[in-house]
Formats: sequence, structure tokens, C-alpha cells
Amino acid sequence: MRTATEAPSFGPELFAFLNDLRDHNDRDWFAANKARYEADVLEPALAFVEDFGFRLQGISPHLRADPRRTGGSLFRIYRDTRFSKDKSPFKTHVGLHFRHVRAKDAHAPGFYLHLEPGRVFAGGGIWHPDTPLANRIRDAIVARPDRWRAATRRPPFAGVMELGGRDSALKRVPSSFDKAHEFADDLRLKDFFGWATLSQEAALAPGFLDRYTTICEAATPLMRFLCDTLDVEF
Repeated sequence: MRTATEAPSFGPELFAFLNDLRDHNDRDWFAANKARYEADVLEPALAFVEDFGFRLQGISPHLRADPRRTGGSLFRIYRDTRFSKDKSPFKTHVGLHFRHVRAKDAHAPGFYLHLEPGRVFAGGGIWHPDTPLANRIRDAIVARPDRWRAATRRPPFAGVMELGGRDSALKRVPSSFDKAHEFADDLRLKDFFGWATLSQEAALAPGFLDRYTTICEAATPLMRFLCDTLDVEF
């Protein structure tokens, strides 16, 4: 049962740690402050994953909330610096990804939550599909424009979320598609997801679990459109 009086999922200590990590992004500082990370970031994040898992089953039984410390829904805080000029060893945000059960053998949609000082957002959809998969989604938009419109321009999506990925979209509609199509701007997308921007204060408020659940529920028509297009269950 949902209640707006539930305890906050996250405390201000989470954002305080991430702010400090931004100023001291080195292994020695992190080692000296690892107990803070465990208490203020890791444990609340894993508790949120576990709590949301009960809600997630009501949205889709084919998506998973995995509260394991490693290999689960919580992204590692350690950055992969092998191919980056920025050698900072740690991420300065918390990322939670609720993956499809088929995610290991198919590129499938999922839900996401991003917590960063001054930048909090929630989303649902598919990120960076390869070109053949992206074109399957574009083909589906062209073939079923009414369903795409219902999934992205009408409630429950509209008013809660908006389509993301505009900043990284292709400059032109791919040549195999009609550049005059009513959804030409959507056909230029390389990522197909909805997102809602939130304040840091919202993430710290009681009822944030409810609010995140509502956002994911609003993404359901888009998630179902994508899953049907990619032949995975929703």
C-alpha cells in the first residue's frame, strides 16, 4: 500500500558525499571515506532497489530490481578509464538501472534513476541501440504512428515525461525514411526513452519512491511499444 508519509529513501548525506567526491576524486580519499560511501550511498541505494522491486512487479513481471552489491541494479561507482582522457577513478553520481530479464541476450528497454548533486532524473526506454535495432524502432514508428502518438504524446506519458535524446539526435532523418514524416524529429533519435527531470529536494522528500513509481508507470505505453517492436515480453 502506498503512503505519502513513508520515510525518505535518501538522505542529504548521499549528495554531500558525492559533492565531496567531486572535489577529492582519488583513490586515497575514497579509501579513507569508504565507510561514508557504504552508509550514505550504497546501503540507501540498495534499499531503494529492493523497495522498488515490489512496485516493479506490478508494472512488468519481465523487469528486475536486483539489490546485489555488485552485478545488480546499482551501477558500479568505479569508472572505466581505459579509453578516456579523464582518469578520475570514480563516478560522482548514483545510477540505478532496472533491466529486462532478456537484457543479457537481447537489447531491451529498462528503467533508470540518476542521482547527482544538482541533477536528478528518471527515465524509461532504450539507450544506444545498434543501427539495425534503431531502424526497427523507426520502422515501427512509421508503420504504427497512431500507437506511437498514444505512447509519447498522450497521458499517462504526456504531462509526466518527455522524449529525451534530442541533444544527441542525428542531424538528418536517415535516408531510408521520409524526411517529411509527421514524426521526422523522432526518427532522428538515436536513443528512444522518456524522462522526467526532478529536483534534488524531491529525491530527499518522503514519498519519492511513490513518485518514481508513478514516473515508471507513465512510461508503460512507450515501454510496451518498444518491447513489442523488439520482440521481447512486457
